[in-house]
Amino acid sequence: MAVLSPASSGESAVVTRPMVKGLFVASCLLSIVSYYTTQRGMALFLPGWFSVVASLGIQLSMIFVAWLIGFTNTRRVLLIAVYGITGLVSVAFTYVSHYTWFSARERPALVQRKLYDVLNEAAGKAQQLLAAAVNEGQKHVMALDELTVAEKTHGHIARAGDPDPYLAKVREAVAREAHTYDSAYKEGTGEGVRYTAFDRYTKMARQSLERMRAAQQSLIDFRAQLKPLDPTEKQLGQFRKVYDMVPWPEVEESLHGARLERPAIPNYTDFLDRTASGQEEMLMAFQELFTAPNGRHAFALVLATIVDVVIFLLAYSSGPFFFGSPEQRWLSGGAAMDALDGQIFVRDFLRKVGPGPRGMARVDALTLTPGEQQLCLLFAAKGKAVILEEEGQRWYLLEPEVHQQLVESLAAHGFRLKASTPQPATSS
Repeated sequence: MAVLSPASSGESAVVTRPMVKGLFVASCLLSIVSYYTTQRGMALFLPGWFSVVASLGIQLSMIFVAWLIGFTNTRRVLLIAVYGITGLVSVAFTYVSHYTWFSARERPALVQRKLYDVLNEAAGKAQQLLAAAVNEGQKHVMALDELTVAEKTHGHIARAGDPDPYLAKVREAVAREAHTYDSAYKEGTGEGVRYTAFDRYTKMARQSLERMRAAQQSLIDFRAQLKPLDPTEKQLGQFRKVYDMVPWPEVEESLHGARLERPAIPNYTDFLDRTASGQEEMLMAFQELFTAPNGRHAFALVLATIVDVVIFLLAYSSGPFFFGSPEQRWLSGGAAMDALDGQIFVRDFLRKVGPGPRGMARVDALTLTPGEQQLCLLFAAKGKAVILEEEGQRWYLLEPEVHQQLVESLAAHGFRLKASTPQPATSS
């Protein structure tokens, strides 16, 4: 860990490197983005200013806590816990915001396409039933025409049975009707009650056949005109109009009274685009994430998470440049003890540093001021310096990195350092 930042110890709150300034600006820009998405997510559940204030508080807490974690060692566990909780809230609402934004553009098409498939399937089933009913209806009309002619020519047709359930019912109905006129109208050839009854049932069968054919054609036209991207209301409205035209009792009768399984009409609420009204429940968003995840869910969650992670890393790394690292505060404290400017304190300390064994920088403990003594004790306690006893004299051996950073901190001269530099005498 570096002892000093590029800024001098006396100017710890000033950033001199453009890269560090860029990190700070980047963290602020990303915080604005995260605030916007978090606020949009909260706005789905909280009214007006509540979502604005809550989102602002969350983002400020996140960035300041990340800065604190970067330069302080006290209560780090508590700070990390605070950032984790606020980050979780931010990620959750940001995910809902992203998910809703994506859904508002993708889900309508998916919902409409799904409804299109369901309606196509239901219309296909109804069309198959109508085709079978029309086929049977044609047979019934032809049979009734023949029965009418036979009754007119030969008579006694209503008394016979029939293997077709529909025609058997017609024969029975004609026989019961003619039985009431037996005393007045004798059964036999020629026009009579039975002939006219068969003729009436033939006309009814032909009308029923025409209605089924009309419904069949309506279904064909509906399937040809149906489009997958039509609004839900339009698709369902057209299907209901065609569905209501189907004479289902006559279809059942034509198919010999079988208990038909009619295609169900889709429920409107099952194909409602909730995002169109600006509402998206968080439970539904996370339920789909864990039960039926797709690329949209994963991308929304990753995007929501990575923004907050990057904000933390940027704020964590740039925080010490604003608030000062622990080593900078040690130097500032030592300089305060000696009532000196930070750079002047470092300069005077380096003037006492000389070569030691194996070329390592060392400083005599007896030459140190109180502030310098405290600094060296801290260096030794943190493993950045070693105390050496030699011939009854105490020395502090500094790590090469510590020595390097101390020297580099004087590269940018502060005003007080410049003012304290003795000027060469000029000749009169």
